[in-house]
Amino acid sequence: MAKQEENAVCLYRTPLYSLAQELKARLTSFSGWEMPLQFSSITREHEAVRNKAGMFDISHMGKFILQGKNLISQLQILVPSDLTRLQPGQAQYTVLLNCQGGIIDDIIFYYQGENSSGNQQGVIIVNAATTNKDKTWLLQHLNANEVTFQDLSSEKILIAVQGPQALVYLQPFVEADLTPVKAFGHIEAPVLGKPAFIARTGYTGEDGFEVMLDPEVGIELWRRLHHAGVTPCGLGARDTLRLEAAMALYGQDIDDTTTPLEAGLGWLVHLDTKGDFIGRPILEQQKTAGVARRLVGLQMQGRNIARHGYQVLSAGKVVGAVTSGTLSPTLGYPIALAYVPTQLATVGQQLEVEIRGKTYPAEVVKKPFYRSQTRVKN
Repeated sequence: MAKQEENAVCLYRTPLYSLAQELKARLTSFSGWEMPLQFSSITREHEAVRNKAGMFDISHMGKFILQGKNLISQLQILVPSDLTRLQPGQAQYTVLLNCQGGIIDDIIFYYQGENSSGNQQGVIIVNAATTNKDKTWLLQHLNANEVTFQDLSSEKILIAVQGPQALVYLQPFVEADLTPVKAFGHIEAPVLGKPAFIARTGYTGEDGFEVMLDPEVGIELWRRLHHAGVTPCGLGARDTLRLEAAMALYGQDIDDTTTPLEAGLGWLVHLDTKGDFIGRPILEQQKTAGVARRLVGLQMQGRNIARHGYQVLSAGKVVGAVTSGTLSPTLGYPIALAYVPTQLATVGQQLEVEIRGKTYPAEVVKKPFYRSQTRVKN
């Protein structure tokens, strides 16, 4: 991955950067990377993913390969989810936890089964901003004598092809039938004649695939998908899409001070089916006593957008803060995520958000804000 100096700040560039330049994308700084914010318009790219297919350069994300005879049991200590339930070709969205039950990062672990040497093998994809932190944490807690760790973050690129027609557009370039691959399933198969890792995962709330491959092959795949009619999309549409699907953004909606139970990620916590793990005592306590705050969905009235950091009020008193907010292109009204006291987290609860010195009505609504009717199931 290339680097460039800009105003004494060093920004990384992915191998697809030159293609973004060719398409005259509007660029932005994100987690130390110079990335496309949009290629045409956020709304147009958003609608392409909801109705047809769009593609994203997500090569900035961290990519780790792990293997060892006791890989699963080693990872079990680091996450609240029971990874022993995974069969080869399946994946688990989960979180790395600190001793306080806080979220170090949200990750996806793709279990590939045992290789020819009898070692369990898997792929872990992590957020760009936390790649180095995650790597350090994993290496500190995994037994180096039992698990080998390979960081492919700078060697491979990732392209996400998302939307109800993602399979139709991607399939011609893959030498394997993608139809049987279920949500959170994954395979290794040639793409344009070269080895690739293909997962039916994404961050948009739609059906889609994420493809990890060598840079030169990825560049050619991007060009061919674009020529076939897939819309290039930037971080702007990625954010509006994930927020409609109520998918958390690390560093805003979740961080090392929030627990999965507070963040509405209780479905990742398998206290009854697994043994000890880092942060378990805190989560057990919260499960028994309840949490003091919850991450809720808010629907604003009118066109007033609740942005990150805006205060949430009840009866004139500040009770929380907005973590993410936007005008939903699909729904046509402003939506937001916010942490509020548990007693105010009930659907239908009336609250207010302070925007530029004035307060505007907001209602707690069910998450996700949008649910795809065409997304495949696990």
